[in-house]
Amino acid sequence: MALTKTITIDGIETKFRASAAVPRMYRIRFGRDIYKDLRQLEKSVGDGDENASDLDVFSLELFENIAFIMARHADPQNVPDNPDEWLEQYNTFSIYQVLPELIDLWGLNVQSDVDSKKTSKN
Repeated sequence: MALTKTITIDGIETKFRASAAVPRMYRIRFGRDIYKDLRQLEKSVGDGDENASDLDVFSLELFENIAFIMARHADPQNVPDNPDEWLEQYNTFSIYQVLPELIDLWGLNVQSDVDSKKTSKN
């Protein structure tokens, strides 16, 4: 079951979607493992304190790619097929604001998947 969340970024309501398709879409598009990348981002951002974080340019690109895939998954008709074009609509796009929301959404998706497996009878 897919979960959708709307996050206001730079005054624009943006939909993001998490489902079992996201890791595949991310892997096909970027050739990377979304689980490893999310773990790396969580470590880099730390507790969300901008002054204490350990973010580099590569981490920011990972974040932008994950956000793009989840946004495109939520609204494929209105989200361009290119992350750069999608990001152009925003003046600012704070990893400290958006990443915790995306991690929360992803966690709820994984949790609902585990709960379904526990209650299903095989």
